[in-house]
Amino acid sequence: MPRIAVVGAGANGAAIAADLVRGGHDVEIIDPWAANVDAIRRRGVEVERAGGVVSTTVTAHHVSDVATLRAPYDIVLVGVKAYDTRWAVELVRPLVAADGVVVGVQNGMTVPQIEAVVGPDRTLGCVIEVAAEMFVPGRVRQQTPMWFAVGAVGAASVVGAASVAGAVGVVDAARAVGAAAARRLERVVPVLASAGTVTVSDDIVSSKWMKLVANAAELVTSAVLDLPLADAVRVDGMHDVMREAGAEAARVAIAGGRRLVPVFDVDVPQGRTPEGYAADLLDGVLGSYTLPDTLTTVLQDWRKGRRAEIEELNGHVVREGARLGIPTPVNERVLAVARRVEAGVLAASPENASLLCGDRGDDGARGHRGGGV
Repeated sequence: MPRIAVVGAGANGAAIAADLVRGGHDVEIIDPWAANVDAIRRRGVEVERAGGVVSTTVTAHHVSDVATLRAPYDIVLVGVKAYDTRWAVELVRPLVAADGVVVGVQNGMTVPQIEAVVGPDRTLGCVIEVAAEMFVPGRVRQQTPMWFAVGAVGAASVVGAASVAGAVGVVDAARAVGAAAARRLERVVPVLASAGTVTVSDDIVSSKWMKLVANAAELVTSAVLDLPLADAVRVDGMHDVMREAGAEAARVAIAGGRRLVPVFDVDVPQGRTPEGYAADLLDGVLGSYTLPDTLTTVLQDWRKGRRAEIEELNGHVVREGARLGIPTPVNERVLAVARRVEAGVLAASPENASLLCGDRGDDGARGHRGGGV
């Protein structure tokens, strides 16, 4: 039986760890929130779903305990915030088995950071979609089932293998990498299946970008209004803002060589435009992964007084758009307003919709960008 570590036991990580234990897997949690680790040690991971609350005993370690651990992990599921990826993977790198796999079960484009630490031959990318929250240490409120897409970053892996293949050649190296990736997937997919529906992606970078298209549309846009997503989308003008933020992200993805690919059961009809698919994804999130009181992860972070992933979401769209020459004015406005909220100079409020909609929002946001994008 593989030994599994879940690094980062927020709402998603804790719920995954509990489901994996209940599925018969050998799982340990590593988390930086001391109160969370203490609660899990005392009460287990408590997951509240429609059918009630289930408590599951899971071994939990604080990050300060990692230096005392010795037994290697065969699978590491990284669930920390995107901006914490590099240090978290560096922390557990000595504990990753020689043939182990590290999976970034996160928002944001974190695969390159993981590959830089453990190598492409020990990395898988992952998309996760779920509505869940954790405001009390050790207790998760999971509102919707989990959905995963998992895959290897083929291009980077093939280049790495070809560079050491010598006379074998690029074609044979690519085949070898494909076989190695398949073996990693064969180990990880059954594990994640204990926590939700799993799809294998043959282009995980495009899949991650499609998740970013959805995230750019709804996570930060609703958070700056301090509203549940279902309420935020009904604020005058905000549905258009969300759709265009997603469309900009989709156009950037296409310009960067990515494809429109299905994620969380939203198909891509033949001939679908980036704008149309961005709208489809937003509708898919609103229809299948949003309850009336669902708070996005960004708003949850702000309400807990924590830094959110604004730079890794809309900020990434803006930076990539600038690099590729694709305009991203709506994402720029969203990012600018979010930076003001995070800096404490602007309160998250429904009134901020005026800063995101129309010329007044454009001018006001540009005056408070607080640095380049």
